[in-house]
Amino acid sequence: MASSPCGNSNFDSGLEIKTRSVEQTLIPLVSQITTLINHKDKPKKSERTLAAIHRVGQAVNVAVGRFVAVGEAIASENQELKDEMGQACFEARRAGDAIAQLTDVGSAMQSQSDSQVSVFSDRTGMVKAARLLLSSVTKVLVLADRIVIKQIITSRNKVLITLDKLERVSTFQEFVQIFSQFGNEMVEFAHLTGDRQNDLKDEKKKARMAAARAVLEKCTMMLLTASKTCLRHPDCESARINKDAVFHRMRCALEQVIDIVTEARSCGESKVLPTSIYNSIKDFKSSVECLRENLYSLTPQNMASQLESLVERTEDFTDSAYTSHEQRQAILALCQLVRQDTQQLVHAWAEAQSAHAKEATEEMEVAVLKTCQSISDLRRKLHKVAVGRASDLLKVHGEHLPLRALKAAGAEGNLEGVAESSRTLTEQKEQLVETCRLLCHISGTEPLEITCIHAEETFHVIGPQIISAAQTLALHPSSKIAKENLEVFCEAWESQLCDMALLLKEINDVFEGRRDDKRPYLSLPRPGKHSANLKTAKAVKLDAEEQTSMAKLGLELRLLSSDVDSEVEKWEEQEHDIVRHSQSLASMAYSMYLFTRGEGLLKTTLDLFRQAEVLSEEGLQLCSSFRTFFSQLVDEEKSVLMTQIEKLVTLCQQLQMGAKTPVQGKTATFQKVDSSIQMSRNLMTVVLSLIPICNKLHKKYKSERTSLGSPQDWRERQDASPRVKDEASVSSKNTNGFGVKSMEQHMAALNLLESK
Repeated sequence: MASSPCGNSNFDSGLEIKTRSVEQTLIPLVSQITTLINHKDKPKKSERTLAAIHRVGQAVNVAVGRFVAVGEAIASENQELKDEMGQACFEARRAGDAIAQLTDVGSAMQSQSDSQVSVFSDRTGMVKAARLLLSSVTKVLVLADRIVIKQIITSRNKVLITLDKLERVSTFQEFVQIFSQFGNEMVEFAHLTGDRQNDLKDEKKKARMAAARAVLEKCTMMLLTASKTCLRHPDCESARINKDAVFHRMRCALEQVIDIVTEARSCGESKVLPTSIYNSIKDFKSSVECLRENLYSLTPQNMASQLESLVERTEDFTDSAYTSHEQRQAILALCQLVRQDTQQLVHAWAEAQSAHAKEATEEMEVAVLKTCQSISDLRRKLHKVAVGRASDLLKVHGEHLPLRALKAAGAEGNLEGVAESSRTLTEQKEQLVETCRLLCHISGTEPLEITCIHAEETFHVIGPQIISAAQTLALHPSSKIAKENLEVFCEAWESQLCDMALLLKEINDVFEGRRDDKRPYLSLPRPGKHSANLKTAKAVKLDAEEQTSMAKLGLELRLLSSDVDSEVEKWEEQEHDIVRHSQSLASMAYSMYLFTRGEGLLKTTLDLFRQAEVLSEEGLQLCSSFRTFFSQLVDEEKSVLMTQIEKLVTLCQQLQMGAKTPVQGKTATFQKVDSSIQMSRNLMTVVLSLIPICNKLHKKYKSERTSLGSPQDWRERQDASPRVKDEASVSSKNTNGFGVKSMEQHMAALNLLESK
């Protein structure tokens, strides 16, 4: 074979892969092609090895043919992609044929008399064919991914149309009918966007998507009660303002989702993330440390500019009316110290350059260390101020006194009382908004910065909505729907405070090095429904004697939480659903442990029962992830594990029912607390037993899986495309997603021959 059957190709190989499913689909193919190319470097091979290589090459070609059949079926259903998909499929088929031809060793074997034959002299041809195959397969996958984006856009458009209808309804009967349709469309949209969020590679986009989806989730209930209130009181201006704000926020969230999946930016999203103090400090410190290796990596003017920009951002702390005099003076003193140390560094730097030194002098090394130390001290101080203020605010506002006052004044028809409580709530809102801004500065990761911004925007928006809902109730104190509407908005506020507490824990974890960037973002809002059934429950605190009796149980829960964290950190794939849900459970269990000590963010028994209910729901989601994982196992492995899963499901259901069961009296409440913590402990014990087993099996199956496909992603996409009915079509039952089960077997045979 003197020349490649492929020839040259100008096919675009610089495609950006934005989703994990596409990336994971390509990894096995890259591995297989690399193996074939590497065999080109070994001119002498046994007949058995040559036969195995031949089978692999043929299997690749057959698999590519089936893969192309799926791509062509997708193209026939989506005319806008037909030309591009057709070209990509043509190139993939051509590359597959080339690889089959290059690995066809039959003629070469017959022409050699020696038992050791020399083949595969055309390494260049194999490399070209491999590049073309990878490029074209990637193009097919990326084009198919556009179908997923199209589905999300289509779903969003359906939601928008129904949303417009809801906004214009004039009767309750019409509203109920349209809202039912709206609910179904929102469920579909939630599934599509949830899958997309989990599939995104970019952590910032994932955080933005999670924030937008959280807004939609919360606003759906707000939209229901606000619309009903407006229909009941059509002439009430505050009810109309309340309703309009919900519809506007939902539309903005829907647009943000589309901006993320299409990578477009609407007018409202034109701004970029502001540079945080954390990033400024990191960049400045990096510049300083670079001088050790290269004295000419930047100029003194650049360093001075970086420092002044950093110091300027600390004004968000020093100019705040809520920063104490002592804190302000400490921050200013540290800024001045950084300036002085930087000036000494610049002086030593200039002397080293004058002496034509090739590397940092001893004096300069000392100056670098002092500058890095002072900038680290400044970062620690800013972190302490922001986190301390947030913790204090959460303690002060944990009793929700302004909300209670607003509800009471509204129910009494007391407009003056509503106005007075509104001023208190507005001041509280301003404090929380500013605190979120400070947390954003020191959060430590871009996804957490996005979550801080989301929290800031949520407080900023919900505050006025609560006030307008309270005004409506004050004007119509006997209206049950107006009272329910105010209750829903107050629950959203309380929920956001809980989410802020979780966000605070995440920021501390990152600062102390306990978590990396791939920490699941527990700070994102949870549905208000968790507390809906506990409205009439009385919130009480444990006394010292009760805390003592709870101490042993709480300690066991803390140890289990720590053990679960340790086990999930051993997983290579930190984005796996099992890992994410297990980390969430560990975080919640730790909060319950702190409650038994009279510490942490769960202040009352009502807080604990809400946490128990959320924990049980997270546990059920983990059960679902376990079941999905177990579907890959053989019956022998599955039988033992499924017993544990059923046990876990039962515990979750018991914990959920117990948390929802109302109790009266101190003794009954204490017994419910004891039961909730015991069941949580038992639940975590089962989770701890399952995680290491799953990790071991996950590694085993990951190492064995060398097929071309990503079955879950492609099976979902094939649902939207016509099935190819002949034998060359893809059958998920027989072909492991892409019809390359035989390739997996051939690769195993090839590896076995190599090891011998």
